[in-house]
Amino acid sequence: MKHMHVTSGSCAYDVVAGAGAWHALQTLAPDGYSSRFVLTEEQLWKRWGRKFLRGSGLRHLRTIFVPAGETSKSVRMAERVAGALLEGGADRRSLLVAFGGGVIGDLGGFVASTYMRGIDYVQAPTTVVAQVDSAIGGKTAVNVGAMKNLVGTFYPPRLVISDPTVLATLDTRAFRSGLYEVVKHAILAGERLFGELESNLELMRPSQAEALGPLLAHAALVKVEVVCADEREAGLRRVLNLGHTFGHAFEEVTHYRRFLHGEAVAWGLLAAMRLAERIEVLGPHDAARIRSLVRRVGPLPPIRDLAPGRILGLLPRDKKAVGGRVHWILPERVGKMLIEANVPPAHVRAALLDTQRAGQHA
Repeated sequence: MKHMHVTSGSCAYDVVAGAGAWHALQTLAPDGYSSRFVLTEEQLWKRWGRKFLRGSGLRHLRTIFVPAGETSKSVRMAERVAGALLEGGADRRSLLVAFGGGVIGDLGGFVASTYMRGIDYVQAPTTVVAQVDSAIGGKTAVNVGAMKNLVGTFYPPRLVISDPTVLATLDTRAFRSGLYEVVKHAILAGERLFGELESNLELMRPSQAEALGPLLAHAALVKVEVVCADEREAGLRRVLNLGHTFGHAFEEVTHYRRFLHGEAVAWGLLAAMRLAERIEVLGPHDAARIRSLVRRVGPLPPIRDLAPGRILGLLPRDKKAVGGRVHWILPERVGKMLIEANVPPAHVRAALLDTQRAGQHA
């Protein structure tokens, strides 16, 4: 297991990654809480609940189930979960465990941050993308209408426990979706992680999940280091949004029904590469390497039929936009990012059209 420590001006907590990570929950002395709840999905809990209880040592844990999928990240669902906590007797000394993927983690963190003005929670991520990215950093949110993560808080967990064993039951598409986020972290991190992925990508599959622990922990460390330097996304942490500006627009324009999150980010990465090439900040060699690694992860749902005007219209509404100006995260090379707000709209449109025309061969 790898123990990583997140520390900032307002919080400190551990991220424990690797087989057996659930045991680390015992260090919180969970029996000291007045009550303990887990927020999860019913089928996921049926498969892994007993093993989690054995590993974590939690007793008298009450379950709150929500439906699988992005539609559960809503204000209405947050209200429902808060109501279930109240009905179950939760008070300010209660503990909430978010056991699931990014939707569960975001929803659970948001409810924990607002229930009785804040209760403790633990992230127990069960997908690749949650283990390397979304469970770390204390960003919580729900969607409002077509806007992803519009209402949210910065509220750090008490602990993050990521056991890769649980990834073994992910279907191939969900597993690949998470790998796109690992690729994103490798682009940010530089040659060591990027080269490791280039050499070993075909070996990364659900059946090898436990053996992939060290590589996934390395990818998670990228997020940990960025969060330690910039907890509230004032500067450096914005680089983690590489691929997300286009990616969120792809999700929104398809009403979250076509893409898994990582797939939308993958298309966003490819579009960001095109944009970086258009404004001549990314050279052809690194562009080709990045594009090749994204393509090698696997097939993506199509984007060629999406209306460019609708996508472009969503970009200024991105949460990272200021005064309607998008702050683009663009690679200059593997391991070096540029944050650029002065990108001509014509180049943005051209990069999108380039990506759509290239299709699966982008």
